[in-house]
Amino acid sequence: MTPVQSHLQTVSRRELFQNLGSGIGSIALASLLANELPAASASLNPLAPKTPHFAAKAKNVIFLHMVGAPSHLDLFENKPALQENDGKPCPDELLEGQRFAFLRGHPKLLGTEFKFKRHGQSGLELSELLPHLATVADDICMIKSLHTEHFNHAPAQLFFQTGFGRFGRPTIGSWANYGLGSENQDLPGFVVLITGSVAGAGNSLWGSGFLPTVYQGVEFRSQGDPVLFLSNPDGIDAAGRRRIVDSINKLNGAQLADVGDPEIATRISQYEMAYRMQTSVPELMDIAQEPQSIHDMYGTQPGKTSFANNCLLARRLVERGVRFVQLFDEGWDHHGSVFSALPKKCEQVDQPIAALLKDLKQRGLLDETLVVWGAEFGRTPLLQADREKAGRDHHKDAYCVWMAGGGSKGGTTIGKTDELGYFPVEDSVHVNDFHATLLHLLGLNHEKLTYKFQGRNFRLTDVAGQVVTKVLA
Repeated sequence: MTPVQSHLQTVSRRELFQNLGSGIGSIALASLLANELPAASASLNPLAPKTPHFAAKAKNVIFLHMVGAPSHLDLFENKPALQENDGKPCPDELLEGQRFAFLRGHPKLLGTEFKFKRHGQSGLELSELLPHLATVADDICMIKSLHTEHFNHAPAQLFFQTGFGRFGRPTIGSWANYGLGSENQDLPGFVVLITGSVAGAGNSLWGSGFLPTVYQGVEFRSQGDPVLFLSNPDGIDAAGRRRIVDSINKLNGAQLADVGDPEIATRISQYEMAYRMQTSVPELMDIAQEPQSIHDMYGTQPGKTSFANNCLLARRLVERGVRFVQLFDEGWDHHGSVFSALPKKCEQVDQPIAALLKDLKQRGLLDETLVVWGAEFGRTPLLQADREKAGRDHHKDAYCVWMAGGGSKGGTTIGKTDELGYFPVEDSVHVNDFHATLLHLLGLNHEKLTYKFQGRNFRLTDVAGQVVTKVLA
């Protein structure tokens, strides 16, 4: 049940007009997202902060999605047996009943060209491609046994973000926004930052599905207006914009009182949000005001588009109370030349990710901010293409994700795969379990966070999912 539906069950339309008089639209406008919400109308604000089901470990989430799926076998999984059998035919039992996106025939095994080393007191094994991440090894909770149900990008991306392999479901950021609301009324509760393009599932990866659209992610762009149409048109000043917003929302407020459609509440709140964002967003996006030491730590370049800049913006967003920040970084789909392409991608993300964890920690924010790193699936331990241009195909049955901060247990490795990194053999974790655990860290019971749609209650984890208790600090 939405906040608007709940409110309208207890206050009739006649009572609304009697209590608020003919100025219903103006009062709805003033109260929907203002900091001074009167008790009678607070429930009309769909993004008002909400009490979690139980005490939360994390208040905010920064979710780093590596679009295309990095090779976990070259970054996080050191498999000596795979190295010893490099170039040999894949065992028949690993191919039985398997479907691949591109592999055909009887492929050979493919080891890695990169060295691994243990780091920190936890002894976390990492590839030489991640020297900066190695410096924060003891803050990382690594899951090595994640598995999904899809081996093509678009459905796998949707499954990783929505728990469902087809379009139309809310993303995890939207569920968090719906379940907890926002602590900043001048910025969206769910913000999206992108480097490269997001192929496959596109903007459905931050959509609200059947939830009211107020809960969907808002993309912030690196060039031009950070949010489309944020600037005033030619000939319209701030006072003129205010008059336009007031007039439109007066009409919307009257319609809301008449029909109680939550999408009208969304419309009112978004007009108000856009008006206030004209001031809050330019200040937020101006990373040039950060000290040089911070730019050096992240490797940022103000005025340019980069993953490093987006990591710094993510910290600035959670500092300001934004609930869920989603970073997408494209370019990890290495069907060929994995050994030359992967180092270049790691060089782009390794330093800023480590800097993000260190920066959050030194500001006292890591304990309440959950940082998640992952992708839609992993890569096979099998050779795609010829040896000179070796690549890896999609692999859904076992891959790695990690968390840090926000109540996750740093310095811990969960799950184990077989000697070739093909199937989980210990503590297997399904994407539904991963989602249930993430919501749990936010103080939300995944079985109780529901929304009624088409006659039944839906949830992020559908009819499955168990909290992975070994993740919890």
